[in-house]
Amino acid sequence: MPSETSRERLLALLAERSFRLGTFELSSGRTSDYYIDCRTTTMHAQGQALLGPVALDALGDAGLVPDLVGGLTMGADPIAYAIAGESWRRGSPVHAFSVRKRAKEHGRGRRIEGCFEPGARVVVVEDVITTGGSALQAIEEVEKEDGQVLAVLALVDREEGGRENLEEAGRRVLALFTAAELRRAHVASASA
Repeated sequence: MPSETSRERLLALLAERSFRLGTFELSSGRTSDYYIDCRTTTMHAQGQALLGPVALDALGDAGLVPDLVGGLTMGADPIAYAIAGESWRRGSPVHAFSVRKRAKEHGRGRRIEGCFEPGARVVVVEDVITTGGSALQAIEEVEKEDGQVLAVLALVDREEGGRENLEEAGRRVLALFTAAELRRAHVASASA
C-alpha cells in the first residue's frame, strides 16, 4: 500500500480540524451550510509542518519564484510563515510579510509589516478565497509600495466566484484545495 502524501495528510487534517457542516453566516452576510476555519489547521504544529512543503511545492510546480509571500493578516500569516520556514530548510529563502487591515497609528504607520521591500516579487497568500476581496486588498497595498504580484496562492477555494473575480482582475490564482474536496474528505472521515 503506498504511503499517504503530505498533500493527502494536509487534506485530512483540514477536513478534521477546519471543515464544519451546519448553518453559518459568512462575512459577506450570506448563509452557508458549511464553514471553513483554516486557522485551526494552519496554526496547528502538524498543519505548519505539512503546509510549508505542500505550498512551496505548488509554487515550484507553477514555475513561481517569489522573493516574498504574505497577505492580509491574520488568515494569510501562518501560511506565509510555513512557506518561509520550509524555504529556509530547503536553502532557498522566501521571506514573509503581513498586510495590516489598517495602518498603525504609531511608529512608521505602515500597513505592510515584515520583510517587504519595494521591487519584491510577491505571491499573495490567502487561507480561503470566497469573493477574492482580501487578496485584492493585499494586492493593492503591495502594488502601492511597488511590489510585483506574481500570483495568489489560496489554501482553499470556496468555489463561489472569488477565483474568477481575481482572474478577471488579471491575477493568476493557485488553490491547494477546493471546498468540494474538503467536504468529501470530511464526510468520508465521519462515515469511516
